[in-house]
Amino acid sequence: MLDLQFTDDKVECGTDEAGRGCLAGPVTAAAVILKKDFSSLILNDSKKLSLKNRNLLKILIKEKAVSYGVAHVMMKEIDKINILNASIKAMHLSIDSLSVKPEFISVDGNKFHPYLDIDHACVIKGDGKYLNIAAASILAKTARDAFMEEIHEEYPMYNWKKNKGYPTKEHREAIEKYGITKYHRKSFKLFPTQLSLEIPNP
Repeated sequence: MLDLQFTDDKVECGTDEAGRGCLAGPVTAAAVILKKDFSSLILNDSKKLSLKNRNLLKILIKEKAVSYGVAHVMMKEIDKINILNASIKAMHLSIDSLSVKPEFISVDGNKFHPYLDIDHACVIKGDGKYLNIAAASILAKTARDAFMEEIHEEYPMYNWKKNKGYPTKEHREAIEKYGITKYHRKSFKLFPTQLSLEIPNP
């Protein structure tokens, strides 16, 4: 079973991001503060859970959390400041939207910029170790997946409903065939031999 949080006595939020390795769409982060008595037998790293369990947990987390926040950083900003800084910015924005100010921040991964004057700890694979980070991973992934499913309707040829913008063979072949969209990250290597980028008319 995952530990509740990194500290014992502080109001702690966990934060995590989704979509860092995608070719299209935003990078999305969430921050979650859980109650001290929160427990779940199935809560884990979102990547290890079925769609059904992720959706069940999303409802549970939103109902039971002391506070939660979700934030997107869009493609132009990713291209401008790079994906690492965009991921951290999304985490900061998600913490901004918490209704309760945390006293400590548990971060999934190994990179983070200090947030205000609040202490933090980076935890590699933290979404498989701490409940609050795992909860953040659930909210980040489900929010980002919903965004990608929505824009799939605008550009169905890329099949974002299935691949969520990740660099699958199908996605790269669609980019080669149709060019890129306003949702693609122009600073990423979108296909193996990248010579020029053409944006199709919407």
